[in-house]
Amino acid sequence: MNIRITWLAMAAAFAAGGAHISAHAAENAVRVCTLPGSPTAALDQAVARAVLKTAGVAATFVTHGIDDGGDDGISAHELASSLGRDCDLVAGFPRSSVADASGSQMIFSQGYLRSGYVSVTLRHPRASAPAADGKETVAATWSSPSQLIAVQQKNARFDLENTSELTVDAVAKGRAQRAIVWYPAVVAYQRAHPQHRFAVAAAASPYADWHLVFASGSGMRALQTRIDNALARMNEDGRLAALTRGWTLPESAASASRESTKVSYQRAAMDSRGAFIKVSATAGGNAPAFDHEQVEHGEHLYSESCAKCHGAQLEGITAPALSGPAFAPAANSHLTIGGIYQYMSTNMPADRPGKMSDQEYADLMAFLLYTNGYDAGNAKLTSDAAQSSTTPLNAGPRH
Repeated sequence: MNIRITWLAMAAAFAAGGAHISAHAAENAVRVCTLPGSPTAALDQAVARAVLKTAGVAATFVTHGIDDGGDDGISAHELASSLGRDCDLVAGFPRSSVADASGSQMIFSQGYLRSGYVSVTLRHPRASAPAADGKETVAATWSSPSQLIAVQQKNARFDLENTSELTVDAVAKGRAQRAIVWYPAVVAYQRAHPQHRFAVAAAASPYADWHLVFASGSGMRALQTRIDNALARMNEDGRLAALTRGWTLPESAASASRESTKVSYQRAAMDSRGAFIKVSATAGGNAPAFDHEQVEHGEHLYSESCAKCHGAQLEGITAPALSGPAFAPAANSHLTIGGIYQYMSTNMPADRPGKMSDQEYADLMAFLLYTNGYDAGNAKLTSDAAQSSTTPLNAGPRH
């Protein structure tokens, strides 16, 4: 199956894989692409034109950006081929402190738009009867940071959408009471549908803070230096602010986001050797017990239903990794075991959500716990125990 991925997940996959961008000869115009499906594509192109003109660099813009002519995204394979064939520079590449692609073969400019993921509600919500179980429906975009942030929400059920536009639309049309979504998607939606007005608040998570940059292959360092110098000049004379006005996160949400991110990282205390300190197993309650039989069955279920998107080694392919510090840090996780189980059992696998039984989801959760450093015991993990667990998912070496 040729799995399609969202623009931001696609960018992350490209960065992690070190896809090649050909270094165009210096005498030729630099070929600029934008990311398909990005709500900031028009802004990215406008900024690129101004920056490259300021830098004295001739540029041509690939009409359809990095695209294969479809309207449902692009596969990782198609992305690598398109970049090598069509582009020297990508405008509007998203980076964050927790997903900076520092291990890739790419190089990046300084940021030209700082934005982030926000919590969105209708400014004047229509009156509706509360759900029978009292839970709030929260919309999120599949295979994006909003998915990671959404599972932190308490007492919620989830509406998983394929694009950021549909995620905002879920709130506008009443499919969800709230959405976790990238702020520029809200701006783009409101410009297309001015009758809808939204209230925006910061999403308190280290996954929420992002900025847009220019990305290229390692052979374009001289170009990136000129871009950085141009960005600095445009920042000083106000031209950059004029271009990005209207796309910038509202100051109330921006300041709250900065503070929550600061607190999040302060909590991730380091010991004298620079290693994370593992929090007490009693923080938020003990992790629920599970046994080896469940781990084996969960591994089988994972291979059948999850590995094609999340990777045979849980490394992430077209969906987020399910192991490692971004998923289960050594301390102070922002994801709880119960939150992950609730999201997984409601929305996964993506091609057929809810297809497993409660016990199968519990066995799958046991496999995820075991692969992230938790010890198996003699008691079986039940669906109720997994869903009610408030224990942060803090990985560590198995004893």
